[in-house]
Amino acid sequence: MLSRLAESLYWVGRYVERAEDTARILDVHVLHVLVDPAVDEASACGVLLDAMGAAPGPAGHDVAGVVHVLGLDPANQCSIVGSLIAARENARGSREILSSEMWECLNGTYHALAGRARDVEQGPHRFFSWVKERAAIVSGLADSTMTRDDAWRFLVLGRSLERVDMTARLLWACFGTPLGSPDWVTTLRSCSAQEAFLRTYRRAPSAALVAEFLLLDRLFPRSALSALTQAEHCLAELDPRADRAGLQDEARRLLGRARNELEFAEVGDLVDDLLSHLAGLQSACAGAGAAVAARFFSRTPLELNLEAAMRP
Repeated sequence: MLSRLAESLYWVGRYVERAEDTARILDVHVLHVLVDPAVDEASACGVLLDAMGAAPGPAGHDVAGVVHVLGLDPANQCSIVGSLIAARENARGSREILSSEMWECLNGTYHALAGRARDVEQGPHRFFSWVKERAAIVSGLADSTMTRDDAWRFLVLGRSLERVDMTARLLWACFGTPLGSPDWVTTLRSCSAQEAFLRTYRRAPSAALVAEFLLLDRLFPRSALSALTQAEHCLAELDPRADRAGLQDEARRLLGRARNELEFAEVGDLVDDLLSHLAGLQSACAGAGAAVAARFFSRTPLELNLEAAMRP
């Protein structure tokens, strides 16, 4: 398939997942700051902004400022609104491959953003819930209306890489929050994981168990290990050749190493040095994303020469 279309689908997957996971993280953060009187708002907001790699807005380190920077800023492609706008623009460039239902959902979400964003003043939870619902519809439509070919694989690859990165950011924000302990039930709910967690452990959540479940569970689709495995599977199908010695696919090599470090780590050691492991996960995802772009999306010298020749 054309690299232009592959790249558009990859970024549709990443941006929709980014919008959904940012809404999940903000929902947890806002509730935690408002409910727990022991939490210092400025410090907690600063930790969240650092975890998300965002600079504070003009309002500074408070809930309203964080919601604007990470939720409502249309110029920031790491915000919810910015991600959904970018997802729609990438979908518009690949409409010949997307199903009509997926395009209608993304386009309708884009046109409803302005009105939904205004509702944040009445309470951000409704806006975050709407974003999660729309992202779930997009994912469901992708899984139910797209042929399992390379187009679908690129979309799922982007979604999986973003999911690993954002799960790491969620845990970073929770474990790095100063003053006060996070509400682990709320954290699990933010990942739609509470029922799955209770069926697995049959006990009240704790920091160690929540970290173990969201990082290491093989069967829960939002865990880091499950998403890494899905990304590796997509890469293997996109380029099924088997190297005789080693692995030449840099993205698969990085993801495979990150998966092995998670899969074979002692749970106690993982929790004791959690922030270091989370940073390693984010680094692996960033490197894999760069490798995917270089391998599949970079334009060839011939394409560049043709483009230069056609310029007036």
